[in-house]
Amino acid sequence: MSDIGGGSSSIRLLREVEEEGGSGERPKEPWKGEYVKSIVYGGLDAIITCFSLISSISASTSSSVTVLVLGFANLVADAISMGLGDYVSARTEQDVIIKERRVTEWDVINHIDTEQSQLLTHFQALGMDYNDATLVVNIFKKYKDIMVDQRMVADKGMLPADEEVTPWKNGLVTFTSFMLFGSTPLLSFIILIPFTNNDTFKFIGACIVSAIALALLGVAKARISGERYMFSIAMTLFSGAMAGATAYFVGWSLKHVAGLEG
Repeated sequence: MSDIGGGSSSIRLLREVEEEGGSGERPKEPWKGEYVKSIVYGGLDAIITCFSLISSISASTSSSVTVLVLGFANLVADAISMGLGDYVSARTEQDVIIKERRVTEWDVINHIDTEQSQLLTHFQALGMDYNDATLVVNIFKKYKDIMVDQRMVADKGMLPADEEVTPWKNGLVTFTSFMLFGSTPLLSFIILIPFTNNDTFKFIGACIVSAIALALLGVAKARISGERYMFSIAMTLFSGAMAGATAYFVGWSLKHVAGLEG
């Protein structure tokens, strides 16, 4: 849900900039696009999930066939689940915003004085002078659609529904991203089949390929969130390493401690 209730935080940031005299370089704009976040964050989840599975399997069995069969089966299942989840989430968010807007429209039409008073209080809470806030609210009162939008933001923290957002496209993008990025750890096993039968080398190859893919997605994540590149890459690699190491330890424990052979 599009929650933008951080008005006070925005005011603090603006005041910090004003205190500095507005000097310094203009902050870099993040990557924009309807599906950029779905691609990047879906890809990160896919790589870490698939690599963790490979790590646990590799620790408990020496069969590349087992790794590939379970790896791809899990990848497809997870991709379908993620895609459907993104579709349902986007569809539900749209439906909630539409229904909330209808309620707000009714309130604006039938209780305009109350809505006007609440919006006035909201603007004053943001730091606006009473007279200025009154002037702004009186102007909004002439334009019911704008009044409704402002009440949606002030009262419910919701932006107007984006008519260009298509839930099924969101789901398809997430599914495709998950499949493409999630398959990268498995590709090393396939690529190395003609060159070696050593499963340890294949697992090391999967580690290297996964690290490269995670680093690239770390760069993309930095472009979206505005983080420093090195910090974003380091955190992304750390997340993947921790997940993989934990999965490997669990697989090793089940094999050597619990006595479960792959």
